[in-house]
Amino acid sequence: MGSRRHASVHLRRTGPYRYVATNEAGASIELGRGEGLFNPVELLMAAAGACSAIDVDAGVSPVSEPTDFRVRVAGEWGPDEAGASALDHLAMDFHLEFCADESGDRAADLVAELVRSSHDRDCTVGRTVEHPTRVDALVDGTVVASSRAGK
Repeated sequence: MGSRRHASVHLRRTGPYRYVATNEAGASIELGRGEGLFNPVELLMAAAGACSAIDVDAGVSPVSEPTDFRVRVAGEWGPDEAGASALDHLAMDFHLEFCADESGDRAADLVAELVRSSHDRDCTVGRTVEHPTRVDALVDGTVVASSRAGK
């Protein structure tokens, strides 16, 4: 097993149903519920798509720079059988184009395997969504709810 990394994101409420998430590097994004905002599920979908896109980009860009690189992420969510809100299905559809030359052809030939490898092994976000993950909810440092992976 490789080395474990730690990350944290801080959320600050900026108004009714509006939040700013800031990471340790100082980058921030506004999210919440309302006009012009990503909702949390859409942000999770974007994270899954971006995670796999980065994996694919790392494999193709050294061979040939894409002339077009898009990922459409679609999902369904709502109450599960127990009535709890859950994301049920994510589909990530990759579209890449390269220059019509030898290096572009080589890069294009890599895309399907890179997407498969990202899905099966490399994309932390997608793998986390796909497999149970322990989630602890705390209030001022005290655990008030906890789920166990594999439930």
